[in-house]
Amino acid sequence: MKELVILGAGTAGTMMAHKLAKMLSPEQWHITIIDRDDDHIYQPGLLFVPFGMYDPDELVRPRTRLVPPTARLLLDGIAAVDPDEKTVTTGAGEVIHYDILLVATGTRTAPEETEGLTGSGWYDTAFDFYTMPGARALHDKLIWWKGGTLVVNVVDMPIKCPVAPLEFLFLADAFFTERGMRDDVRIVYATPLDAAFTKPRASAMLGRILEERGIEVVTEFHTARVHGSSRKLEGFDGREVDYDLLVSIPLHAGAEVIADSKLGNDLGFVPTDKHTLQ
Repeated sequence: MKELVILGAGTAGTMMAHKLAKMLSPEQWHITIIDRDDDHIYQPGLLFVPFGMYDPDELVRPRTRLVPPTARLLLDGIAAVDPDEKTVTTGAGEVIHYDILLVATGTRTAPEETEGLTGSGWYDTAFDFYTMPGARALHDKLIWWKGGTLVVNVVDMPIKCPVAPLEFLFLADAFFTERGMRDDVRIVYATPLDAAFTKPRASAMLGRILEERGIEVVTEFHTARVHGSSRKLEGFDGREVDYDLLVSIPLHAGAEVIADSKLGNDLGFVPTDKHTLQ
């Protein structure tokens, strides 16, 4: 019996498990999927939680209901991967041999990598919405916030769903307009890009819409640190952006075990052939 091991039971890991379960003979292949818990979060929905458009519980399903019934779902952390020995060691110490390894550990936010971001003001005047705790905390803040300068800041690229920060800006504009307080809110978008978006044609169109909505764009802003006590962003070039409420899209990184196991780069991303993903 050959062993196929999938690291991660998120969207990619779950989809691949279903596709491969249909393609591979169960008499010849055994599929094991490893993830740390049973909560599958529909991540695109996190964008809408701060504005009360989704209840957080609506975004969570048990992984056990989503993986193919012929696969083994192992709820445990991943301690190490040894590509030479073709083994995966779980958090509980179980060693699993594989013939084929599929890495679907995804990406995570790493706010701790930006000086000051998780210090004074974190989840008080500075938030994220790419995580469930962050989206929940930001919702609780927005329903009582009286206005001021809202800054949406992308710390660095690449990020999951590059359009999500722009979607957040437009949702915020609509949210404050519906509450009759749009004139009390200055919205600023601070991005490391040289324009509003990554694609020139889309960027030109989106830039016009942002201007029409009264949303300011600060381009080529590379965040060096956050001063929580004085509520300022500081760029590597010395520029500063003041805020009353900060919505950060933190630096993204891969799973720590990927970097630790020398499967990827320092950020935990695995270089692959874009045509084969190998």
